[in-house]
Amino acid sequence: MPDLTTDVRYIKGVGEQRAKSLLKLNIRTLQDLISYFPRSYDDRRSFQKIKDLQPGETACVEAMAASSPTISRIRKGLELVKLRAVDETGALDITFFNQVYMKDNLHAGESYTFYGKAEGTHRRKTMANPLVEREGSRVLTGRIMPVYPLTAGISQGMLVKAVEQGLDACRDLLPDPLPEEVRQVHHLCSIGYAYKQIHFPDDEEQLAGARRRLVFEELFLLAIGLKKLRNRRDVLTCLPYASTDISAFYACLPFPLTGAQRRVTGEILSDFAAGRPMNRLVQGDVGSGKTMVAAAAIVCAVRNGKQAALMAPTEILAEQHYRSLAPLLEKLGVTCSLLTGGMPAKARRTALAGLSSGMTNLVIGTHALISADVEYAALGLVVTDEQHRFGVNQRAALSAKGERPHLLVMSATPIPRTLALMIYGDLDVSVIDELPPGRQKIDTFVVTGAYRQRVYNFLRKEIAAGRQAYIICSMVEENNAIPDDRKAALEYAQMLQTQVFPDLQVACVHGRMKPREKDKVMSAFAAGETHILVSTTVVEVGVDVPNATVMVIEDADRFGLSQLHQLRGRVGRGQYKSFCILISDNRSEESRARLRVMAQTGDGFKIAEEDLRLRGPGDFFGQRQHGLPALKVADLTCDMALLHEAQQAAEELLRKDPELNAYPETARRVRRMFELSGDTLN
Repeated sequence: MPDLTTDVRYIKGVGEQRAKSLLKLNIRTLQDLISYFPRSYDDRRSFQKIKDLQPGETACVEAMAASSPTISRIRKGLELVKLRAVDETGALDITFFNQVYMKDNLHAGESYTFYGKAEGTHRRKTMANPLVEREGSRVLTGRIMPVYPLTAGISQGMLVKAVEQGLDACRDLLPDPLPEEVRQVHHLCSIGYAYKQIHFPDDEEQLAGARRRLVFEELFLLAIGLKKLRNRRDVLTCLPYASTDISAFYACLPFPLTGAQRRVTGEILSDFAAGRPMNRLVQGDVGSGKTMVAAAAIVCAVRNGKQAALMAPTEILAEQHYRSLAPLLEKLGVTCSLLTGGMPAKARRTALAGLSSGMTNLVIGTHALISADVEYAALGLVVTDEQHRFGVNQRAALSAKGERPHLLVMSATPIPRTLALMIYGDLDVSVIDELPPGRQKIDTFVVTGAYRQRVYNFLRKEIAAGRQAYIICSMVEENNAIPDDRKAALEYAQMLQTQVFPDLQVACVHGRMKPREKDKVMSAFAAGETHILVSTTVVEVGVDVPNATVMVIEDADRFGLSQLHQLRGRVGRGQYKSFCILISDNRSEESRARLRVMAQTGDGFKIAEEDLRLRGPGDFFGQRQHGLPALKVADLTCDMALLHEAQQAAEELLRKDPELNAYPETARRVRRMFELSGDTLN
């Protein structure tokens, strides 16, 4: 008898070869198979008589084969099997393309159910490549069918049959991580019933009940894990900082901090005085002044005899931080050094010696900061810039260089606070929700490709006034598999240089370039040597160029709103009026509505909320860089009410049994959930 640990290769219809393909979907065992949930559903319950079929309508038709199928070879590589099926109301001409086997599967005088899209005219109904089964069998038709994400070598039909077999054999063996009392209080169905209905629902009501049960379970386990992470952090101790007076820092600034910057700085200083390691996320819109808040934290750490490390995602951004922070901090007695992978060997040795001896107070760098040969005398504060660019393991590797250092992570990706608390797990969240005075408002326009020549004329006018411009493309080079209307960065830059702006300097930067090549192009643009920089989204997080005043984004509908907002934030950083021009020929109302949001507001948090509402959480959860366990069923954009219900249930259970001694399956599933995301719960 198979059980939940049975290898899928032993399931009827799978075998060795398909098992290798299923491995690409992370399906190894029978439990993996039945836990591989559908991405959508195909409702095949609608039955129509032939005369009632409407062109474009997808439906089931029960009809008899009026004659034997015929086969015709149109040309090499194209064979047609044709069949006329009839019911009491009319005739349906059916064509199968390159499915020669159907000639032997269908027999005159026998009745079948055909499921497909009706075509043709009122007088002559047709259907191409329908699903077929014997009338009354109800295996592929007459029911709601699951639609699974696939990979090469795996078909929907094969996966459906395998899942059905797996459920029949094992759904009653599934251990339930939800305590019985929790299920009863929150009116949730059993786990076996939920698995049956999530794959093969009887109707919409049963599907909704199954989904509610599985979403609750997922969020309940997540809430328990996050609570245990926080509790684990709370028991860690470190010496509180003796002094958190940084009035000298405020005094040497050439400008006053905003109220939001001072508030968030105060929250950080309170963490330093609390006697436990800080784990804080600072969220702030583009240009809100997160770096100055980090500088305040660095000064406080150094005043208390500690070293600080600031890790940036690119060498050019690390160098920018070094150029802006070092002159300011060295006035306060903070010795600074730069450490990147591209440094000359001698400079690197000098930087390493300063860190290991304690002579260097602050090091700013890239992933080089976590190299094996980097040793710190007294690392007390770790700052990571652009948090979403670093995985949880990279943050942990840097923190491991010190003795329980404080951790400050910064992100310019605005995320609604409730969502941020979930995404970033055990981090406390601070929000800088105020821009410094004098920050330029960026006028944003949405236009079609018909305006492109006018856009070029505007660019020329701005450049004649001494300014610079970005043009963002969604691809690097032409790809025949993707429609030609997308502007490819390399080809587009060459066209601009040779045909549109032959008298100007046009450069191109993209993610496939080597870091040094990329930095060289970006540095030339920052120095004003290049007038127009054509780029992919690699500049989303990049060097400040106060002289750049125009951001043109081609095929803007192909980007998320939050990403468009990040890109727009590359301009408006100096004293000059700045502009963002979004070019899109997508005529769908949804696309136009999204881009109108960009033209109407510059508030990153409002944009993020609208992006979540319109697109779902892909922008935030796509790369899973934050270390939060992957959610298979729950959607944090539409399951917030159930999230709060699950969090309350989790807190009640942990109050009653903090170690979950009476709930071993719950404890096991929570541990497993977080192990898969690279964290451990002991």
